[in-house]
Amino acid sequence: MTTSEQPSPTPGPVRPIALITGVGRSIGIGAGIARRLAASGWDVAFTYWTPYDRRMDWGAEPGAAEAIAKELAEAGARAAAIEADLSGPDAPTRIFDEAEQRLGGPVTALVLSHAESVDSGLLDTTVEAFDRHFAVNSRASWLLIREYGLRFRSAPGTATGRIVALTSDHTVGNLPYGASKGALDRITLAAAHELAHLGVTANVVNPGPVDTGWMNDELRETLVRGTPLGRLGTPQDTAHLVEFLCSPEGQWVNGQLLKSNGGAAS
Repeated sequence: MTTSEQPSPTPGPVRPIALITGVGRSIGIGAGIARRLAASGWDVAFTYWTPYDRRMDWGAEPGAAEAIAKELAEAGARAAAIEADLSGPDAPTRIFDEAEQRLGGPVTALVLSHAESVDSGLLDTTVEAFDRHFAVNSRASWLLIREYGLRFRSAPGTATGRIVALTSDHTVGNLPYGASKGALDRITLAAAHELAHLGVTANVVNPGPVDTGWMNDELRETLVRGTPLGRLGTPQDTAHLVEFLCSPEGQWVNGQLLKSNGGAAS
């Protein structure tokens, strides 16, 4: 695990801390959420894992974590970029330790935006790929939520803690990704009940078709035709919903799987 330091902004009112996973690329959904929460008064710790981006078609984005952390600092937030391989079971504890140490307080909102996503179907998925998808998308998410629950403290009778997990309904031709995201859904929805006594809400968001560099032209055109609004989603679309769920106004939304997809056909 390595870190990226950014200078702290001028001291002011205490800001809550959000921990966002999967913020490795400047055009990604995780980065959009980080920017939105920073602009609305949150300090932000975020994780990224360069080797994953490096082996994907879009490739790694050199300096992305540092650039995103700088943007957040310019928006008035304290920012901590933490490089971490979420396939390791000890990663969540180290991430929380570092986020708390560097930002000087406990995490109030946990946003799970990371993913292992390599296309393969029923017949060509390898055992190694299947296990890696579940290690990152399901097990790491459970361990992060567990670590959050073990550390979170709230005043009695208040609902200030937030967990938001990003999911997907992909299945055909995307077996390990879709199956592991399905497990993530159940883990997160369980947290809505099992962590309720702590004053924590937990919801799942399906962002729908958001082009962050992984679509080809044919797929992009097909998805646009299948969406009533005639466009693809953007990271900002997802970020606005996450911002609401993390706000005091969003505390009555709990234990839900929300589709923020423009009405896209399944």
